[in-house]
Amino acid sequence: MLRAFDDGRLFGESFGSGPATVLALPGWMRTRSDFEAVLTGAAGVALDLHGFGGAVAEPPEVWGAAEYAEAVAPVLDAMAERVVVVGHSFGGRVAVHLAASHPARVAGVVLTGVPLLARADRPSRRAPLAFRVVRALHHRRIVSDTRMEQMKRKHGSADYRAATGVMRDVLVRVVNETYERQLAAIAAPVELVWGADDDAVPVEVAERAAGLLSHGKLTVVPGVGHFLPVRRPDALREAIERVAP
Repeated sequence: MLRAFDDGRLFGESFGSGPATVLALPGWMRTRSDFEAVLTGAAGVALDLHGFGGAVAEPPEVWGAAEYAEAVAPVLDAMAERVVVVGHSFGGRVAVHLAASHPARVAGVVLTGVPLLARADRPSRRAPLAFRVVRALHHRRIVSDTRMEQMKRKHGSADYRAATGVMRDVLVRVVNETYERQLAAIAAPVELVWGADDDAVPVEVAERAAGLLSHGKLTVVPGVGHFLPVRRPDALREAIERVAP
């Protein structure tokens, strides 16, 4: 059942009856439907985040994961006193901030495929020389907006090329965030459930993140890639049960 939260600023799918005990946050350009199988039989809410799913407006300015968490926090007031927050990919970025900033409301966290730390095999690198030249000329108004956009599409990721307006700037901001401080601040137990074949966020990221958690456990699921909520919802259901209050 589709339900409005925070005076219609957010929408989510409600599952089960009674006070919701699980809050699920989807990945970049993904929707609440990714968690249908995960939350079947549970009392929970799967949200559409701002800018995704068509039901929720884009952020009014360039948000990072912290601002997304602030926007999601009012949903907790419509749920049980303590909840388990589940986050996939981008939604996991938001979940980490939410857990760190609302420890009294978050009983446990389940994360999957979340870019929590920079990849060890992908050190930061400068943009290609051609892109930097065109960007510099664009700043001087020598190169047109059209030409600059062509270069962005040529050298940007698939997510970057698909994003427009404020969502493109949000993407640029969040892909440069890491969450060492937030991970260390989470007091609740955290389950890291990772696809062994996740090439977007490899297992080594989860292994290093687990070392920053006071109560963390890593489970690697064989034969699964980045979209574990859809491919192996049972693995997430089991993790939710392990950290449920």
